[in-house]
Amino acid sequence: MNLENNDASARPTAQRLLVLLKTRGPQPSAELGAVLGITGEAARQQLVKLGEEGLVEAESEARGVGRPLQRWRLTASGNARFPDTHAELTVQLIATVRGVLGEAALERIIAAREAETRQAYASALAGAGGLAERVARLAALRAREGYMAEWRRDGDGFLLVENHCPICAAATACQGFCRSELEIFRDALGGNAEVERVEHLLAGARRCAYRITRAASPKRRAAAKEVNRGVDRRALGG
Repeated sequence: MNLENNDASARPTAQRLLVLLKTRGPQPSAELGAVLGITGEAARQQLVKLGEEGLVEAESEARGVGRPLQRWRLTASGNARFPDTHAELTVQLIATVRGVLGEAALERIIAAREAETRQAYASALAGAGGLAERVARLAALRAREGYMAEWRRDGDGFLLVENHCPICAAATACQGFCRSELEIFRDALGGNAEVERVEHLLAGARRCAYRITRAASPKRRAAAKEVNRGVDRRALGG
């Protein structure tokens, strides 16, 4: 189930290929062509052109007997086509606040942003029925904010995926933004939901993903928090 606010069918083929590689990760040309309703060869030709522009690159995957499978993925330049909002200015401002006013002042700014976002999300999710509807509304909100968000059912819970981070530079410069985001999700989805970050862009993943389940025992909640601490430690290089 996908609430990503991208009308891919309205884009040129090359741009749609970039979006597919961003949201699905490395893919063979045949599968990309099938999604777009064109032949694998037509998709490959477009990918070759994108490769000449430095936006994608091919990688070979050995499959035993026969020719290796060729998968295409975004390069750093390709990923840069999905903007990190005002990245350089944001990083400079964070450094200035930290250097002039101190870490405590930066934490107060993050807390103020968190409070504003928390209030906006609470308003947007007001009146939502069950947990599925709340997750759907949250994904739609995040998609509109540029996170290329989507959600789906996953076993006894849900998976919220953010294929892009428009504040990646800020989050890299200050981990408080990521910590704040996780707490905002927990509050928005209500006390009957548990949220754990299972993939983290800053820990080396290609996206951020959150596993959402109905609230369980205190022991399970403690285990979920430990998982998140482990993911965040990897993001910090610890």
